[in-house]
Amino acid sequence: MIEHLSDAPVAPMVETVELSREYAMPGGVVHAVRDVSIRVGRGQLIALRGRSGSGKTTFLSMVGALDRPTHGTVSVDGLTVSDLPESELIEFRRRKLGFIFQAFGLLPVLSAAENVEVPLRLIRADPKQRDRRVRELLDLVGLSGRMNHRPHELSGGEQQRVAIARALANSPHVLLADEPTGQLDSQTGRGIMTVLQQLVRSEGLTAIVATHDTTLIDLADRVIELRDGQVVDAGRQEPAEATRRP
Repeated sequence: MIEHLSDAPVAPMVETVELSREYAMPGGVVHAVRDVSIRVGRGQLIALRGRSGSGKTTFLSMVGALDRPTHGTVSVDGLTVSDLPESELIEFRRRKLGFIFQAFGLLPVLSAAENVEVPLRLIRADPKQRDRRVRELLDLVGLSGRMNHRPHELSGGEQQRVAIARALANSPHVLLADEPTGQLDSQTGRGIMTVLQQLVRSEGLTAIVATHDTTLIDLADRVIELRDGQVVDAGRQEPAEATRRP
């Protein structure tokens, strides 16, 4: 087992213990993630790097309760999510997690504001609170003047900003992003990464971002490198000053 435990000054927001994911394939068992034990402090921006096939997406999927580990556990904010039944995981994902994907995932028939509003509708938020939160978030990502535009009327960078605002709609504790700048040019990508860094600070988020982008690696509080499903560098840096969430 490879263990990489950081010395965070407060209880970790994310903790994995001997986390493994195996897939049975015709040619044998594939070990996508192997015995990974890490702690991620509250209020940190983490860059998760590694080549394609290194296990980044699988790791994020297990932390985000989209996939279950073969062995080991995942805890988020003190809750062992890898043991929860699916009925409880749905509510956990809606309330505690935010997801950002490379392909944006915006609904084309909805405006920017309506896309951001979707998670709030799912939890049946009060309409007035919903409208206020949507405006607040679009302003936060610099798109208050584009809130009525549909995705095809927005640039790639603007679409990703809408996706970030949507991910933050329910005030998640943890933000998970899988190659969020993969479809953007380098300048736009840097702008997106700067937005993520600012949001981690202002919203008190913990963010784990899988990326090849050297810009994010430079902006991150800590870099964790995966190779063949194992942590080869845990990035033993001092945690960022954490903002405790209620």
